[in-house]
Amino acid sequence: MSGKLAISLVVNGERRELLAEPREQLADLLRGSLMLTGTHLGCEQGVCGACTVDIDGAPARSCITHAGSCDGATVRTIEGFADDAVMADLREAFAREHALQCGYCTPGMLIAARDIVLRLPDADEARVREELSGNLCRCTGYRGIVRAVLAVLARRRATLSS
Repeated sequence: MSGKLAISLVVNGERRELLAEPREQLADLLRGSLMLTGTHLGCEQGVCGACTVDIDGAPARSCITHAGSCDGATVRTIEGFADDAVMADLREAFAREHALQCGYCTPGMLIAARDIVLRLPDADEARVREELSGNLCRCTGYRGIVRAVLAVLARRRATLSS
């Protein structure tokens, strides 16, 4: 036996049986073994949010998540949201509000924003800023990002009330 851990995951809707190194982080497994390079590595300490993925329905930092602890989990990377209506609205709003510059933080920022939209439908600007505070962006100053999230929230509230 090679000392590797056998893990079973559902990644972006597909069951995957993988071997992981005993100390391998989920981000490294996603990027290396599965070539899902939309999961970015920034600080590798769970601080910047660039590596944020969805694990069992909640955003999580994949750079500090032990791959072996994800055995049996459902993981969605940014590549797994192609047909997601909320993510489509967010992508459109990010483009419209100029919430993108270098794009390095964008995958993690979009996953965090989607969580805000779904979990906090009545969030105001202060709450959106607080919720996004764990995702760092060195380019935009956050104004466009916050406007984009608020626009999607407002649109969803208007749709629900009509």
